Amino acid sequence: MPEAPTDGWRTYDEFAAGIATYRLPNVDLAGRAVTITLDDGEVLELSFSDAGRVVRNGVEDPYDAVAVRDDVFFVNLPFESVDGEALTVVYSTTTHRALAVRSVIGAEDIEGVPRVSQRFSAGVTGGGTPSGAAPGPSRDLIGKRNLYRYSPDHLYEHVYVSSERYAWQCLEGVQRGHGDMDLSTVWKFADGLYLFCFREFRIAVASVWLHDLGYALRTTGVFLGLTGDGRSEHSRAGGHIYPLGSVAYPDAQPV
Repeated sequence: MPEAPTDGWRTYDEFAAGIATYRLPNVDLAGRAVTITLDDGEVLELSFSDAGRVVRNGVEDPYDAVAVRDDVFFVNLPFESVDGEALTVVYSTTTHRALAVRSVIGAEDIEGVPRVSQRFSAGVTGGGTPSGAAPGPSRDLIGKRNLYRYSPDHLYEHVYVSSERYAWQCLEGVQRGHGDMDLSTVWKFADGLYLFCFREFRIAVASVWLHDLGYALRTTGVFLGLTGDGRSEHSRAGGHIYPLGSVAYPDAQPV
């Protein structure tokens, strides 16, 4: 097990190394295509060329995809066409519901503002009639406390304290002994499926996760951030979820 750090806060690339060990396997979407119309009117046309390349509205970039459930796909585009940006989409081939997250590394540090920003949009896919509730912000995770095991050397605890904040600590790994409270966003995609995103203050990194809190208790995610030498980097992540319990606030509810 790695020792607790003694030389200050770890960089993004240090803690992210190996964090995809327990990630669900990638799927090959070669030959498939999906059109996603977002609520703001933007249309994403994705045509998957092979196991690792996709054409998005005429621009080719890499992608990786995971079948989180038989009919739900988590697809990340770590842009090569634009430095320091990524697009993550989640869509269902059954309900034809979709959502998109755009993550962007800012040009400079601003005091009190995470360096990596994120924008969220719900949408629908073509080829069928949408059913069920549209994805949107959720308070369902407030008060929950979970462990996340990403590898033999990555174990983290999350406590969801409000609709805007979560607390974390590293129990095993190079960040052992470190923790913080950062900005977070939670959207419900479907029963038991929650989009969870965080944006850190202390280092330039943000993440996009899809938690399956139903029967699978698995999470699939990606990171975008700056390495210790200032380069933008995309990383895959994923692992197992171990619920520890939850609390209900008796009086004033958290924001």
